[in-house]
Amino acid sequence: MLFKTYSIYTTRTKHLLHRKSLINPAFNLHTRPISSLKVVWRRDPQLDHAIERDKPYKICSKVVKEVLNEPGQVIPLRYLENRRERLRLNVRISTFLNKNPALFDVYQDRIKPKSEPVRFVRVSHRLRNFLEEEKRIVLENEGWIVSKLCKLLMMAKDKVLSVDKLVHVKREFGFPNDFLVNLVPNYPNYFRLIGPPEEGKSFLELVEWNPEFAKSIIEQRAEDEFRLTGIRIRPNFYYKLPPGFFLRKEMREWIRDWLELDYISPYVDVSHLDQASQEMEKRTVGVFHELLSLSLFKRIPVPILGKFSDEYRFSNAFSSVFTRHSGIFYMSLKGGIKTAMLREAYKDGELIQRDPLLEIKDKFVQLLEEGWQERQEELRLQREEVKKNRVMVALGDGDTDGQESSRDLDGQEVK
Repeated sequence: MLFKTYSIYTTRTKHLLHRKSLINPAFNLHTRPISSLKVVWRRDPQLDHAIERDKPYKICSKVVKEVLNEPGQVIPLRYLENRRERLRLNVRISTFLNKNPALFDVYQDRIKPKSEPVRFVRVSHRLRNFLEEEKRIVLENEGWIVSKLCKLLMMAKDKVLSVDKLVHVKREFGFPNDFLVNLVPNYPNYFRLIGPPEEGKSFLELVEWNPEFAKSIIEQRAEDEFRLTGIRIRPNFYYKLPPGFFLRKEMREWIRDWLELDYISPYVDVSHLDQASQEMEKRTVGVFHELLSLSLFKRIPVPILGKFSDEYRFSNAFSSVFTRHSGIFYMSLKGGIKTAMLREAYKDGELIQRDPLLEIKDKFVQLLEEGWQERQEELRLQREEVKKNRVMVALGDGDTDGQESSRDLDGQEVK
């Protein structure tokens, strides 16, 4: 059974509800609290594979950032080896460097003037070229980055977010590492920093409300459809269960009725709504849909989303939304981390709704693949050389045996 319901009422209340539901079958469905509407989680192999496929890219990206954060962007190899567990690297650093030759150069240097030379790791020339390309892509998409940052603030209840939390999610949304230093100050009409950053109590506040930024992806999609066809449609969610998923009849009816509710923009004030109401559920789903749509990979780890529960008015049981609305979201458990994914952004496990900032990832993957191809070619040449040497040795042994045999035969003939 895919769907289960759990009541939180007393025995007497249950009895009364049961009597009323016999008179009006729809009563039980519409009076049931949303928190009790549960759908059993089922694995989606294609979406899980999308996360697994990006794992090598993420690991390499972590190591690169570790070196770039070092003074002079160089680090002794043994120091980097000591950080392997924190980087979640399951191979030795020397093995990682051999497998990814395009990223770093290894050279000998002294840690102290009179110490023995040791191996150091530094950024390769090709990686520096990529970093210049990254700057170009960020500059070309600066307007999009600014709008994303504004949107995150506009969805927050006080139009303010902690700087620490924004730094924590910069990778999910494609913000550059230095966005607080080199981007935010350039837009005083949108942003204002409050509090001293060094104390970890600074906040980013929205200064100006831009109505163009206050359109959600869903609302923009409805407007685009109207311009294209001349037919005005209601903004709403795409809802499609993948093969193998099914819902019980009463849950299907609840979803049908819930979808009929008016769409509530994540940018409107909802302080008047009851946290347990279906309208608040509609708004919460809208916020998650917008956050995932703004993210680079249309997926965000659930613990990261939980950090913004207060700012975005999420309930304590907010993660149940992702399984309750399995036709909109998927919650992957890959890697032991719950990750919320937007179903409509993927087709057959491939990302189809691509953020313009993903060009950075494409360039980085291209760099990695060039190194992998070089490594494979190097290994192929090594194997051929070993095979050639074995053949030469075998031929040499054969010639020696032939000469000895010939001498033996000559000796016998002499006799």
